[in-house]
Amino acid sequence: MVDLIPTPESVMEILQKTGAYRKGHFIYPNGKHASHYFQMPLAFRYYDNARILSVGLSRMFRMEKTISSRLPKVSVISPSPGGIMVAFGVREALSAEQIYWAEMEDGKRQFRQYVGRGDVYPAIIVDDILRSGRAITETVELVKSLGSEIIGIGTIARFEDGPREFDGVPIKALMEFDVNFYATEEEWSKSRSASDVDVETVRY
Repeated sequence: MVDLIPTPESVMEILQKTGAYRKGHFIYPNGKHASHYFQMPLAFRYYDNARILSVGLSRMFRMEKTISSRLPKVSVISPSPGGIMVAFGVREALSAEQIYWAEMEDGKRQFRQYVGRGDVYPAIIVDDILRSGRAITETVELVKSLGSEIIGIGTIARFEDGPREFDGVPIKALMEFDVNFYATEEEWSKSRSASDVDVETVRY
């Protein structure tokens, strides 16, 4: 079973090959500067890659008896549209019965209409990448407000300075990555031996 979980090195190889991992000078929506940027959908557009990554993450969940014993009556949930591909892949690999994804509406993360209290099975929350953890935090609160419990949380990649657990539930990740953020372009430039690269403003 463990052999079916890709190594962090093989995950990074997939991300580099597909352009999902990029190097350069990037300005994030919060105004901070970094030398790296991830755009996971570029890797998930290829079915074979999506299957390797999703099955690998699902195996990490299946190895936990507290999770595997609840299957198939489990919900797999994405905090946002960006993680839907991961959620579908993990749901298929686990044969879980439900899948949901949250959306932002009027500044609030929520499910579509008519999802009510008691509808959501014990939940596994998955996403493509974990940065600050805000989306997962809000999704945990959303799921709990509907009377369901969180039995697992996972992501393809996790920034090393991001959360390691939510409400006592540890994060499972196929790889971890150390991204150094800088408040200004000057600070970013000082960290580089050469800074003659184009600046690109990106969105999460």
